[in-house]
Amino acid sequence: DRLAQTWPALLNSCRKMPERDTRWQALCADAALFPDPDDDTARAFFETRFIAHEVAAGNGDADGLITGYYEPLVHGSLVKTGRFRYPLYGRPDDLVTVELGELYPELKGKRLRGRLTGQRVVPYYSRAEIGKGKRASQDNVIAWVDDSVALFFLEIQGSGRVQLPDGRRLHVGYADQNGYPYVAIGRTLVESGVLKLEEATMPAIRAWLNANPDKAQSVLNSNPSYVFFTLREPDATGPVGALNVPLVPQRSIAVDPNFIPLGSPVWLATTLPESGEPGPYRRLEFAQDTGGAIRGPVRADLFLGFGETAERLAGAMRQRGKLYVLLPSARQMNY
Repeated sequence: DRLAQTWPALLNSCRKMPERDTRWQALCADAALFPDPDDDTARAFFETRFIAHEVAAGNGDADGLITGYYEPLVHGSLVKTGRFRYPLYGRPDDLVTVELGELYPELKGKRLRGRLTGQRVVPYYSRAEIGKGKRASQDNVIAWVDDSVALFFLEIQGSGRVQLPDGRRLHVGYADQNGYPYVAIGRTLVESGVLKLEEATMPAIRAWLNANPDKAQSVLNSNPSYVFFTLREPDATGPVGALNVPLVPQRSIAVDPNFIPLGSPVWLATTLPESGEPGPYRRLEFAQDTGGAIRGPVRADLFLGFGETAERLAGAMRQRGKLYVLLPSARQMNY
């Protein structure tokens, strides 16, 4: 791998990691001494300051699922019209978040989302309920888009851009979620016999939804999870992930933080779904994001960037692969 290319992602992790893990304080101070390292210097940095650990499931299986995601473009308007009629919602004012770890230490990192009814916290509205208008009247609509299926896949990706009729683009990112677990609609279509498991790629799912508009909403509603967005400043650094740092195309991955610490370097060994025989894809990535569908130890979602190539790769990517998390070595504390 060209490890010098990982440096921007490393420096992004260094914005947050020293406050999350004290071992990163000296590590990031050392990284700052090399603003533009060559490949050999970058390789020596990682080899002397980290130890690689193979990630495996409880049964010892080190082979897992690697998917991809991207930053989509949807077409929208700031006003509702006959064409632009599907709302892209900001975080609702009546959404309540309870940090369970503050009451139960064994549930540290777990959150409960809901809404207040009198003095009770009840589940927030599901996707189907939100679609039927059950939401707080003060909810803000960031934009109105022209395609409900494209809006759904924007939620799945977690960030994207909205092309306005006057040529401007809004940059939107994940703000919050309604508290329901994510259910993959590809699984819904497979279980209903509409698609075979090997056919359940993003392009095939979108094609089926567009070809069956009378059944599409029911399938979309099988995923009760609903994502709310926020406007973000347009810049060249890309969308912001769960670590709250910009994601770098093909250098940032989403992981399950219950198994891989956010911010960590992770060696990814997989393939890309190119035409013909796929070749090896082995790169050093950084765990800088999470996702509702990213669950389990050997599970990663590769951020592929913005544009048609990124969309094509992300839509087809369901590869097998291995992960090796790089954790700070004990001896690096003595440097």
